[in-house]
Amino acid sequence: MIQWFKQNKRIFILISFISLAIPLLWISYKIISTDKDSFVITVNWPSSVVFILLGYYILLILTILGIAIHWLVQQIKTIIDLKNEKKKTELIHLQTQVNPHFFFNILNNLYGLIDRDSEKAKQLVLKLSDMMRYSVYEGLKDTVSIQEEIDFIQNFISLHQMRYKKNIDISFQTNIENNDVNIVPLLFIILVENAFKHGVEVLRNEAFVTIELTTTNSEIKFTIKNNFDPTHVTQKGIGLENLTRRLELTYPNNHTFTTRTMNNTFEAFLSITI
Repeated sequence: MIQWFKQNKRIFILISFISLAIPLLWISYKIISTDKDSFVITVNWPSSVVFILLGYYILLILTILGIAIHWLVQQIKTIIDLKNEKKKTELIHLQTQVNPHFFFNILNNLYGLIDRDSEKAKQLVLKLSDMMRYSVYEGLKDTVSIQEEIDFIQNFISLHQMRYKKNIDISFQTNIENNDVNIVPLLFIILVENAFKHGVEVLRNEAFVTIELTTTNSEIKFTIKNNFDPTHVTQKGIGLENLTRRLELTYPNNHTFTTRTMNNTFEAFLSITI
């Protein structure tokens, strides 16, 4: 019926208009031309004709209702699709904002290493290539395995250890019950990058970053701590706002994200129900 309506839309509208107009015009004529307050249109009509007309108008009304309901459902579906498309576009935009600061710093270090330590520069290029490939390709997927995220963070830490001459106390502990657990990509790296950017890069000595990641079949917990220099003023970045928005879009009502600062130490905690 819907397909026929799409193909014969004008004909159906014309038939419906005529079918509704005829009885309305007849009733109007009777009201104007007679003094009666009420009358029966089908008086003295054969029963077969009455049943045919009644069936026709019932079918017509049901058809119009069916088409109206179908149109309403299509409109609702279109609105939902537009919202989902907007959500997807926003997520892609947010994900493309991840790590520009880090990659710029690594490229600067690479430039200085090429002549001074070519072997170290080659290792750095390979690790950087793996990270960029992950960010570009895996980073646009809906989900990745938790192990892939762990490998990405470990590469990030290794690159930082290669580029810094100072000693850094870095601890990354994991307790993974199920490696098949999936998660939205590039969530944790925002917090890790912030820890290095606002802590390790600023402090001359005794810098530390402590990371713990645990997973079960139903929950992922991520905790990160780093110290910082309270006298060093930094501009507010988009990292935490980016992370907060992505969590709202991908894990609505299924996550907890908190941060706190105490004794020159910044701590962030993220829990996701999966």
